[in-house]
Amino acid sequence: MRSVTPTLASEDSPARYATARHRRRLFVALERAGLLFVLAALVVIFTVREPAFLNVANLFSILQAVSIVALLGIGVTITLAAGGFDLSVGSVAASAQMAASYVLVVWHGNSWEAVLACLALGVAAGLFNGVLITRLHVPDQLATLGTLFLLAGLQLIPTGGRSLATGTILPDGTEASGTFAAAFLALGRARLFEVVPVPVLVLLVLTVLVSAVMGSTRWGRAIYAIGGNETAARLAGAPTARYRVGAYVASATIAALGGLLIAARVGRGDVSAGHSLLLDAVAAALVGYAVWGAKRPNVPGTVVGAVFVGVLLNGLTMLNAPYYLQDFIKGALLVVALAFTFSVGRRTQGRD
Repeated sequence: MRSVTPTLASEDSPARYATARHRRRLFVALERAGLLFVLAALVVIFTVREPAFLNVANLFSILQAVSIVALLGIGVTITLAAGGFDLSVGSVAASAQMAASYVLVVWHGNSWEAVLACLALGVAAGLFNGVLITRLHVPDQLATLGTLFLLAGLQLIPTGGRSLATGTILPDGTEASGTFAAAFLALGRARLFEVVPVPVLVLLVLTVLVSAVMGSTRWGRAIYAIGGNETAARLAGAPTARYRVGAYVASATIAALGGLLIAARVGRGDVSAGHSLLLDAVAAALVGYAVWGAKRPNVPGTVVGAVFVGVLLNGLTMLNAPYYLQDFIKGALLVVALAFTFSVGRRTQGRD
């Protein structure tokens, strides 16, 4: 009997270890791609219920709808990576689209001048946030919240709180007689090969560019180091204040680009545009933590988070879900997907 027991144990151990190894691989896969599995399940469900969901035109409509949210989310992601949190991106986008509209229909400027005005506003807003945070030592959330309200009020002053388009009567009694140039409108309405909207192309280019900068350059590595431990990064010789200001300038400039695309798409300066995008942009950036098991701010994850929200809202709309339930369903699915992903991650770590 003594010789049988070791033999059985030795035969059973490899099988048991193999089973445990396969189980761990499954948990790792679920942790890395859990949100993508939920996204794929949503696509299947919506397609079964409404076959037109997978129509190419509808898919690009979804991407166009989420492109602005994703752009703002990328800006938020950069500041999160630096240990901050930019809450002003929605107001920056709203102010930028009002600035572009003012240049075109009030000052009779051309497309290039409108673009430069938007980007200059973004850089100025980012510098303002950066100075508040690094020089005056105002906490990130409070500084950017103050900028949010400042810009939200400032953009209303030139038009007296009215949206701005050709024919708008300004507070001084004059009429805005300029027009939106065709070249400017093309930024928001044109399609490559009559299929791919320009905002989607802008999002694609910016996603690749910022991902490369954040993952493969000294600047990106320094940003992550500052977000992980600012004191250690400073002691290592990194000019942390300069990097943090750069993060906020990048965030606000990208948000201003989003505002420019809004103005180019709707063809007017809408005083209500942009502000509502903040929560979706923040949600996309935070959801990015769960994609591929990154557990840190990352640009591809943010874009996936924005697409997740866009697919969900588009599918619910096509299924005629009541509008007053859509936010609840969106929040519930996000909570379930993230709870599933992170709970699987904890189980995986517990088995190591």
